[in-house]
Amino acid sequence: MDRMGQMEEMLKTYNQEHILKLFQILTEEEKMKLIEQINNIDLHQIMELYDTTKKEIEIKENKIEEISYEDKAKMTNGRKEKLDELGEKIVKEGKYAVVTMAGGQGTRLEHPGPKGTFKLDIYGKGKYLFEILAENLKEANKKYGISIPWYIMTSNQNNKDTVEFLEKNNYFGYKREDVIIFTQGELPLIDMDGKILIGKDKMVRMGSDGNGGTFSSLRKSGALANMKERGVKWVFIGGVDNVLLKMVDTTLLGLAIEKNVQIASKSIVKANPHEKVGVFCKTNGHPKVIEYSELPEKMAEEVDDNGELKYGESHVMCNLFTIEAIEKVSKEPLIYHSAIKKNSYIDEQGKEVIPQEKNSYKFEAFIFDAFELFDDIAILRGKREEDFAPVKNKEGVDSPKTAKELYEKFWNR
Repeated sequence: MDRMGQMEEMLKTYNQEHILKLFQILTEEEKMKLIEQINNIDLHQIMELYDTTKKEIEIKENKIEEISYEDKAKMTNGRKEKLDELGEKIVKEGKYAVVTMAGGQGTRLEHPGPKGTFKLDIYGKGKYLFEILAENLKEANKKYGISIPWYIMTSNQNNKDTVEFLEKNNYFGYKREDVIIFTQGELPLIDMDGKILIGKDKMVRMGSDGNGGTFSSLRKSGALANMKERGVKWVFIGGVDNVLLKMVDTTLLGLAIEKNVQIASKSIVKANPHEKVGVFCKTNGHPKVIEYSELPEKMAEEVDDNGELKYGESHVMCNLFTIEAIEKVSKEPLIYHSAIKKNSYIDEQGKEVIPQEKNSYKFEAFIFDAFELFDDIAILRGKREEDFAPVKNKEGVDSPKTAKELYEKFWNR
């Protein structure tokens, strides 16, 4: 069977005949491109994901228990020095790498470009988010006499703009051969009836597969092989938008080594029981992060003997993995979560439809769902004012205004 026939059969099997009607108005070149794209999409997986949107998420309270952590602020100098020594050894030996997840556009910020190219108004002259991260890493390089390999994950949507921006700014003085750029995986967007959306470029509309896709993207892109060639043993994975992110925290690394675990994470205490953040816990004896929407209210408010929230350690996208852990997760399909979004598309006549309401599903895997594949995790509790100043929203909470204040306050100290 030819590729057109193969595609037709597949579209009929999975109830996607609306795409076939569109073929009547496409040029030969557009047809070929669309056939190629559809034949590379796992429609069975997409329909399975669509079916999950009809099911309720069930959390069984009795399976959830609190998780242990160590508070950095309460450590004795001797304890901290011991952990730092363990961590520093790995960094100095060149066995440490950093991954920055930078696949997003600055949509919520109303910034016309990749999020990392957003300029934060600090000290009157401003700094780009990529620039802040590059400075952070250069400082660690100077301290440990090393050049840490920096892997930047873009998306198909922003890769070209990101590369051009970094080249134009000479990678903010970072060693070019130690910056490795790779792209994130994607999944089709589908409407509320399970129909795949076609964009005005006459191609299937795709959305990035979430930060949980980082592991498989590292493997498929060859970045993981590159890490192994360089002798990397530990990998830090963080986002592009936290201007206080410590990408080389030797205390966190030392804690992971001491505990003899393959994964570690930094937490900060929830501002209040109902702050909209995912929190660490254990389920069925394995580490897990539960989304705020999935944690029963009664549990969110529970306190321990010291009056602290039992489920108060929030996940702030500050994660460490051994290279073996990344390899393991990259081969295990993580669970996908669905988000309802507003996405334009073209109808069967080729006319663009711009919806007024949310009209489609985007499927994403979350990085913290990988935690459940391991028996234990090392958690280091940090401080909001020292570790967490994200730039997510145009105004209000986690905005450029709050990030600027936290950043300047931290560096003025």
